[in-house]
Amino acid sequence: MNMQSIMAQAQKMQKDLQKKKEELNSEIFTGKSDWVEVSFNGKKELISIKILHKEPILEDDHEMLEDMIHLAIKDVMSKIDFAFQEKMGSYAGMLDGLM
Repeated sequence: MNMQSIMAQAQKMQKDLQKKKEELNSEIFTGKSDWVEVSFNGKKELISIKILHKEPILEDDHEMLEDMIHLAIKDVMSKIDFAFQEKMGSYAGMLDGLM
């Protein structure tokens, strides 16, 4: 294999990876807990927060609501990380700092 061929393959791989990353970045991911639903894009930017709890939130429930928000965010972040690993495969670790 000559150097030009290697460079052409590397450039193609870089374009493919960039396209996959752009697709992931534009995808919307949703995480839920019993009281809360959150949506983030693949860049981990917050899109929306919905309170699913229908009853009034009492003062004693504020800590519970905070916990439910935390659980929903943790859920969606794991979904984003899983999707990134699944789509990018073995190249995911190499992309840090490159894109």
